[in-house]
Amino acid sequence: MSYLKTPEGYKPLLDARQTELGIKKIKDFFQGSLSAELRLRRVTAPLFVLQGQGINDDLNGVERAVTFPIKDLGDQRAEVVHSLAKWKRLTLGEYGIEPGYGLYTDMNAIRSDEELGNLHSLYVDQWDWERTMTADDRNVEFLKDIVRRIYSVMVRTEYVVYEMYPQIKPTLPENIFFIHAEKLRQLYPNLTPKEREHEITKKYGAVFVMGVGGPLGDGKIHDGRAPDYDDWTTAGEEGLPGLNGDILVWNSVLQQSLELSSMGIRVNKEALLRQLEMTGQNARKELYFHKRLIEGSLPLSIGGGIGQSRLCMFFLRKAHIGEIQASIWPEDMRKECAKHNIPLI
Repeated sequence: MSYLKTPEGYKPLLDARQTELGIKKIKDFFQGSLSAELRLRRVTAPLFVLQGQGINDDLNGVERAVTFPIKDLGDQRAEVVHSLAKWKRLTLGEYGIEPGYGLYTDMNAIRSDEELGNLHSLYVDQWDWERTMTADDRNVEFLKDIVRRIYSVMVRTEYVVYEMYPQIKPTLPENIFFIHAEKLRQLYPNLTPKEREHEITKKYGAVFVMGVGGPLGDGKIHDGRAPDYDDWTTAGEEGLPGLNGDILVWNSVLQQSLELSSMGIRVNKEALLRQLEMTGQNARKELYFHKRLIEGSLPLSIGGGIGQSRLCMFFLRKAHIGEIQASIWPEDMRKECAKHNIPLI
């Protein structure tokens, strides 16, 4: 069986009808508030892109994209997107969006190599967003400001849910806590990166872990990041590398941290070349997206993704992402969930 956690004595606070109404309320309120807070316009996004142009998100570089041939293009292959990390930046340039403004979209993806469980599904739905910035914005304080703005929308959304369903009490703290992955490693040197996230998030309730992707003091990384979108090598706060990170909140149902967003200041030409060299992926310099970035025809930007089903799962106090979205699950997982009162859609 894939990884499954079954909280003892779990009982959903909402029935199926209430859950569906709650999902709609959360999605409508959150995306409208996010758009206003960051000054983002909504755009239409692709479900698939052409293979071999470097536009699809490579995630950790090992996940296989779902592909299919296109008859009218001589069987040239397309890939179902993993996310829209690079496509958004191309679109910012095409739309000529000025610094301080950006775009967001409903991103739907298939990740066939996911390890299925409480938090991971084959189907991924998130708000992908990207915002144009200036060279002067390439610093940790600007990153923190954007994180605080996004987190404030999360806090407001939680209160809207509480107004709708008073049995769901707000738990998010007023402020989010910031810590660099290296500082987190030093704080909990004997724990794995995931265990460190659990400990720090349990303590503070909401945390932004910075500097994800580059090697830490022990030579290991906190978590994997592709070399061609987030900048995880430029020195930031106190000389520590990494202008990116993850928003984590404490999930009281599963008693663990829950990642709601991965985001960061994107690579400029120098950071891209440095990170391609570090990861042994210099061949990517010949791809369409990378050529555009190296030649300077793409805007500087900050962006990320916010999981829609995960956000709803957290705010509605669900034990499994399958209580929020319709997907495919192993039969033994379905049986185990039914036994523990976890109703998968």
